Amino acid sequence: MPKWVKLLVGIALLPVCLATAMAVWRVIAQTSDGADRVWLPMLAGVASWIVVFLLLPKPMWVYVFGHELTHAVWTWIFGGRVKKFKAGAESGHVVTTKSNFLIVLAPYFFPLYAVLLVLVFVVMFLVGAWHRAYAPWFHLLLGAAYAFHVTLTWHVLRTRQSDITSQGYVFSAAVIFLGNALVLLIGVPLLMRHSLLDAFTSWLKCNEQVLRRLVQWL
Repeated sequence: MPKWVKLLVGIALLPVCLATAMAVWRVIAQTSDGADRVWLPMLAGVASWIVVFLLLPKPMWVYVFGHELTHAVWTWIFGGRVKKFKAGAESGHVVTTKSNFLIVLAPYFFPLYAVLLVLVFVVMFLVGAWHRAYAPWFHLLLGAAYAFHVTLTWHVLRTRQSDITSQGYVFSAAVIFLGNALVLLIGVPLLMRHSLLDAFTSWLKCNEQVLRRLVQWL
């Protein structure tokens, strides 16, 4: 797809970005009843990671390894193969047999370590190794893992990234924002045991409201 087409698509996605942000805010507001058992330990995890991020050397090798592994995972999702994989503290590189904008931009919106953490606890639950006493630790670690994704993604985006330039800045920004927002839109209801259908309905209503206001403004 030519970059000028992606630019137009990126501009067209801006109202959807706004509507999705509104929907995420509504979903979070509706889950305030779980503040003591979920939000407090998660925010403690976020705060703990931010202290590490600000005061200690940044674990860039861990981030770069996860970044390149995310490229690989999304390549596998789309049926491709990984031919070469390299990750270091300064940079990484992965060669695949398939590429599209989701594979290229996935590391910026897909919180791999947070997802892996969820999978570990799901396996523990399935094999009967889960105990309710583990829940606060799970939420704390999940908050830290997601904060790790957000802060280090923001950190690397401050420098020129070939993934971004290859897709165009506006298109990349829209896809990255939507990807991160959709992770929250899906993840928060699941975490709080709320209805995904209600979250999706809220998202549709927010898009309708934004579109109506946009039409009125035009």
